[in-house]
Amino acid sequence: MKFTLNDLRAARVAGKKIAMLTCYDFTTARLMHEVAVPMLLVGDSAAGIVLGHSSTVPVSLNFLIELTAGVRRGAPDAFLVADMPFGSYQASDAQGFKNVARMLKLTGCDCIKLEVAESHATLIKRCADAGVAIMAHIGLRPQTVGLMGGYKSQGRTANSAEAILETAVRMQNAGAAALLLEAVPAEVTNAVVAATTVPVIGCGAGPACHGSVIVTPDALGLTPHRPKFAPLLQDLSVPLKAAFAEYVKQVSTGQYPAAEHLYQMPMEEKDVFAKRK
Repeated sequence: MKFTLNDLRAARVAGKKIAMLTCYDFTTARLMHEVAVPMLLVGDSAAGIVLGHSSTVPVSLNFLIELTAGVRRGAPDAFLVADMPFGSYQASDAQGFKNVARMLKLTGCDCIKLEVAESHATLIKRCADAGVAIMAHIGLRPQTVGLMGGYKSQGRTANSAEAILETAVRMQNAGAAALLLEAVPAEVTNAVVAATTVPVIGCGAGPACHGSVIVTPDALGLTPHRPKFAPLLQDLSVPLKAAFAEYVKQVSTGQYPAAEHLYQMPMEEKDVFAKRK
């Protein structure tokens, strides 16, 4: 059964906690679908995870559209959130809405995530008026890492905490369907949850959130540096490296390909081929 925005809203009311994972490809999405992961995010973190960039800034809208469409095919029942990359919505509300609509129409996602500042309230209202569910991302915003001077937790002073709270309320009032808080102290999250009525998803934001999202490869031991808030669910790097090494050994020693890996010609065709001039 498909997990929807109404299910997420109901979870907030009921006090249930909803799991969300990042996903960047059809194959992984299919596996997540089979174990009924309710929410998936195709994040601009693909810039680093998939392409090896040092920040999220270089990833393109076209690339994220292709990834999101693939994840949609693999996980048709998940509540799928698509990230809008840097430069795809900052120039103007008109540019932003055009690209949001393009993402929505080409991928079949359920919700669009925007890293927001105060100036994005009008874009959120425009999207909401058109019926687009927007998840407003506040706190640590990776697309602004250059301005922040690195990946640093936010809201650690009273003034910055108050600014995050004010932004959260402003985005909800503009029509945001949900909020995402990244890398903020639990006290800030508690205040945001108390001041708003929409679901709040946390990414290193404490237990008061109605759901939590992590970058999946971080939790599987597949990234060089795992953030403090990401649990290590399993270290898959060890068996993967062992499998890769085993394949190299089998090829180099002649074990692969063996007879069971070969295709056979019918005997009569083999005879004809053998007698060719």
